[in-house]
Amino acid sequence: MFTGIVRERGRIAAVDGAAGGIRIDVDAPATARDAGVGDSVSINGCCLTVVEVLDGHLRFDAVPETLSRSNLGALGTGSQVNLEPALRAGDALGGHYVQGHVDAVGAVRSLRVEGEGARLSIEAPVDVLRYCVEKGSITVEGVSLTIAELEPDAFSVALVPYTLAVTTLGDLQPGDPVNLEVDVLAKYVERLIHP
Repeated sequence: MFTGIVRERGRIAAVDGAAGGIRIDVDAPATARDAGVGDSVSINGCCLTVVEVLDGHLRFDAVPETLSRSNLGALGTGSQVNLEPALRAGDALGGHYVQGHVDAVGAVRSLRVEGEGARLSIEAPVDVLRYCVEKGSITVEGVSLTIAELEPDAFSVALVPYTLAVTTLGDLQPGDPVNLEVDVLAKYVERLIHP
């Protein structure tokens, strides 16, 4: 379980493997300091298990299921990633409940400056948009955000200066793929209403 509050911006040191599965090596000194083998860490919104900790680096395995549902397979050496260790009992819940289970990959439509912040517009599949409501929560690349506007095929979020500074969202370009996770509470409500 995560909150969508990014704790560190890591850098991909190496990616080995192919479509059958990859090993991801992330340079993440702050996260690695408190991590152990078997811990869960969110990388761009994907919950992965630490398989090795060494000299400020964390290593993870991503299997075909993860690669088919996320943009992790597109990461290369030098790519910047958003990191969040799993929530521990007693930690503050600053964002919203995030599972680290990517629902779909969207595409950046635009990122435009808006005052001191920015507005990010993302094209998303209908299966994601059905769970979106204005002022509701959504996770983009592991970042907990509030939906500012809905369109038939997209949604927009407002990014504050802090989010632009500590996450990778300010570096996005039109067409970039982004991992999306809808608020799990919306899925449970739907299941209760339509079993």
